[in-house]
Amino acid sequence: MPSPIPITIRGDVDERAVAQLRRCADAGGAVAGALCADAHVGYSQPIGGAIAYPDHISPSGVGYDIACGNKAVRTDLLVDDVRPDLPRIMDTIFERISFGVGRKNDEAVDHPVIERIWDADFRPQRALRQLAANQLGTVGGGNHYVDLFAGGDDRVWVGVHFGSRGFGHKTASGFLSFAAGGGFKDRAPGGDMDSPPVLLHTGSELGQSYIAAMELAGEYAYAGRDVVVDRVLEILGARSTYAVHNHHNFAWRERHFGTEVWVIRKGCTPAFPGQEGFVGATMGEPSVILRGTDAPGGSELLRSTVHGAGRVMSRTAAAGKRRRGRVVKPGLIDFDVVRAEVAAGGVELRGGAADEAPAAYKRLDSVLAAHGDTVEVLHRLRPIGVAMAGADVLDPYKD
Repeated sequence: MPSPIPITIRGDVDERAVAQLRRCADAGGAVAGALCADAHVGYSQPIGGAIAYPDHISPSGVGYDIACGNKAVRTDLLVDDVRPDLPRIMDTIFERISFGVGRKNDEAVDHPVIERIWDADFRPQRALRQLAANQLGTVGGGNHYVDLFAGGDDRVWVGVHFGSRGFGHKTASGFLSFAAGGGFKDRAPGGDMDSPPVLLHTGSELGQSYIAAMELAGEYAYAGRDVVVDRVLEILGARSTYAVHNHHNFAWRERHFGTEVWVIRKGCTPAFPGQEGFVGATMGEPSVILRGTDAPGGSELLRSTVHGAGRVMSRTAAAGKRRRGRVVKPGLIDFDVVRAEVAAGGVELRGGAADEAPAAYKRLDSVLAAHGDTVEVLHRLRPIGVAMAGADVLDPYKD
């Protein structure tokens, strides 16, 4: 029997993702739910799904990569200023900023957020201080990146996408373990993609502890993106003249449909009227700076919009499977061809793999069109440099 809880769906979304969101809505007595046009199946709650609970918070909904998000800045440099030196610039970015697992350089980062972790309200997080310090300013793998763009204003833009790394992952795992009766350091119980949501009542001690821990992971993720952007600006010899920065894996206390609720967004960019967001596309296509509008349809979406183009192909389908260096299942994408196509489009690519090829994703223009007048595009940013982890490097800290 269909859920009586209203679920708003934009675009062509997999029915399994719809079923996941309905399961989450029913389990927590949600006020409403929404699936953005880039939605696809995730762990328990679909990526691209937003859901509003009056009195529950969901560690499985926020996910393992707490506070994953995007930051973009416009610089004072013109594209023509950097184009002749772009190969060297991208080499330097790839060498100085660590992608994939661990840290590959010795540039220490000092930031007040590390002291905040030392004094964390949720005491078990204090033991993660050194891990957090070691990984601050690293980007990770998967679809996490550092990009340079050419704006329509002929300015160079910097854009980054990543989250709270191991600090957020261990925080999420700890609370998922707590919910199953274990301890913070215990391994989170296994579950399939269609597991029911893990919900904590916000009036409980555990619920309040999760909120505090999640918010600290959010501060850490923001700090990490700030550090990486500042380092890229240093490499460029540029300064920021405008910035957009927000999470898309997080929970916020908001008011919707006359009710105070916790909105759990997994892979959703907040888009209240006037609120700006940076939404990335693929390594070969323009990304955008957008802004939420006051169109009536935006309220049905819980003031949420897409966070990217949205996958249409699993990582395994795109890249294939290898075992002990031998191909056991060929992938659908020839990444050598992709590299050539990206280079022909004027993009300096460092790293990347078949599972991040444009063909593995929907088109960003298409998913934005499905959201109609709930958002407006302010800037289109054409990629000129893309840096991400290399082939076969998945990110254990990415949801």
